[in-house]
Amino acid sequence: MHCAARLAEMLNQYSGELHEFSEDDLTANFMMSEIQILEESKGIQLPNFLPRTAFLAILQKKVEEVSHIPVDFAEKVWTYIEGVIMSVLMPRSENYHQLQLSTRREVYNQMEKMKERSRNWVTEIVQMEKLTDYTSDPAYLNDWNGLMAQQQEFMDALENSCFFEFQIEGLGEVAIRGLRAYEQPVLLQAFDLKMRMAAYWKIVLRRLVDFMALHLQFCARNLVNKEMEEEIVKELFGRHDGAIEGMLEESPAVAAKREKLNVSIKLLSESKNVLANIMDRITTNI
Repeated sequence: MHCAARLAEMLNQYSGELHEFSEDDLTANFMMSEIQILEESKGIQLPNFLPRTAFLAILQKKVEEVSHIPVDFAEKVWTYIEGVIMSVLMPRSENYHQLQLSTRREVYNQMEKMKERSRNWVTEIVQMEKLTDYTSDPAYLNDWNGLMAQQQEFMDALENSCFFEFQIEGLGEVAIRGLRAYEQPVLLQAFDLKMRMAAYWKIVLRRLVDFMALHLQFCARNLVNKEMEEEIVKELFGRHDGAIEGMLEESPAVAAKREKLNVSIKLLSESKNVLANIMDRITTNI
């Protein structure tokens, strides 16, 4: 079944979906949300001060928009793992109907527990990303500095009415025509806020992918190598006396087949004895 390879493929698809879903609008709405949030977060403060509340407001909105993707992905992975486990365990107990039912029930219960555990874990990770803007990864400052180095060229393009688009290395081509209605201080702050978020958002997406990969691999290994065996054994031996014998009873179809074979064996044995007596008589008469 190559389960590890399939999980790697699913993780790559999850990463691609996460990045694609959270792509910014670089056309008519470029920097508009940043300008609006800056307007709403005005206060009695220095004019060149970038309020942290504005950054957190944008961050929380972006995280909330993608929050369903990790949850759906975890659900998808555990459903797949459940199918793999079932395909391994069920053929080994197909002759014992009660044992198969008990094993199937325990696998289902364990999968539901793992799905619930992952949902809770993902929810906690999402809430942490919403509330805290932090990273020790030097890539954040490197990316932000690279983006901010283009700020003056961006402002120059805004002053030149011949330009309707501007190429920002690291983001792509953005529409700037609608930004000329705003004053320069607002545009400078909005550009800074946009570049900070662009650099930091890469870190957030990387964490959502990496943490999910570590979490699922750790939980899957524990489930297969330890928890599943313990829970199945507990399910079987934790019952009342005589339950194990009941678990090992054959299914009605197998029991009927066995009874039919036993009858056939009995008839064949009787036929053999009758045939042997006939042969003895023939030999005696000769």
